[in-house]
Amino acid sequence: MPDVKVLVVGSMNADLTTTVGGFPSPGETVLGTDLRTEPGGKSSNQAAAAALLGADVALVGVVGADELGDRLIIEAAAKGVDTSRVRRSPDKSTGAAMIAVNHDGENTIIVSPGANATLAPADLPDADLEGAPIVAMALEVPLETVISVAERAASAGAHVLLNASPMQALPAQLLANVEVLIINEGEMLALLGEQDLAQGWDYYARKILGLGPTCAIVTRGKSGAVVFEPGEPAPAVTSIDAVQVTAVDTTGCGDAFMGAIAAELAAGLPLVEAAKTGALAGAWAAQNRGAQASYGRHSDLQTFLWEARPQP
Repeated sequence: MPDVKVLVVGSMNADLTTTVGGFPSPGETVLGTDLRTEPGGKSSNQAAAAALLGADVALVGVVGADELGDRLIIEAAAKGVDTSRVRRSPDKSTGAAMIAVNHDGENTIIVSPGANATLAPADLPDADLEGAPIVAMALEVPLETVISVAERAASAGAHVLLNASPMQALPAQLLANVEVLIINEGEMLALLGEQDLAQGWDYYARKILGLGPTCAIVTRGKSGAVVFEPGEPAPAVTSIDAVQVTAVDTTGCGDAFMGAIAAELAAGLPLVEAAKTGALAGAWAAQNRGAQASYGRHSDLQTFLWEARPQP
């Protein structure tokens, strides 16, 4: 893959989405709107977001030999993603996410991994890691695959980005090879074994970076994000303001954030500047329904930034 700048390794799902008036309690049935079937999966979303922002992107993943798999590959390619390394599994169905979205734009998601669970280190030969400056992953595929890819990518000189979601125990072997760890507040607290945000960000920066990653970004929804970078005598902490919007659907906004960061880092921007673009991309996506269908191009984000500027 000689021209690839962003190599995304991980999940591809079909998002099965309905809008509900309220989320059901255990044992309760609620009615939703007509079901929408759209491309999704954290890694597929991140690849699409980066490609729409102009990055040269390739996606490594596994889908079933079924109609949904066909659609995911076609949709990714239409957004400019190289799908030549997407494998078709004859034994597993394409992964799917069952998503309910309420009228405030919040969601609940249940993921059936399907073929994603078969993604193996062998799906990404060492030769394909050469020359790709950015390697991005999430945790919707087997952890041993993520560990292997991170180790080999770091050894090849790539900058490894990890979205630690869905949250699980992260071994030191993995975190030592991560350049940018991207987590939300809840995931950060779970990773650190903390109950609440009782301490200042300097404290959490020391704790997170002490686990192994070079840098970290904590996303905070409507409150923006916080970037942790190495520094002396203490890590540098930079707050990123959120762009305030009326959320229609927050599905995939975090993936838009990470995809934008990957694209901007590949273009040579510093991490804090990349995170600002990420915040803009996530806010833009929240204004429309669906994940990939809501992602913007650079021209969209520039117009959005101008319109969202403080008025005199």
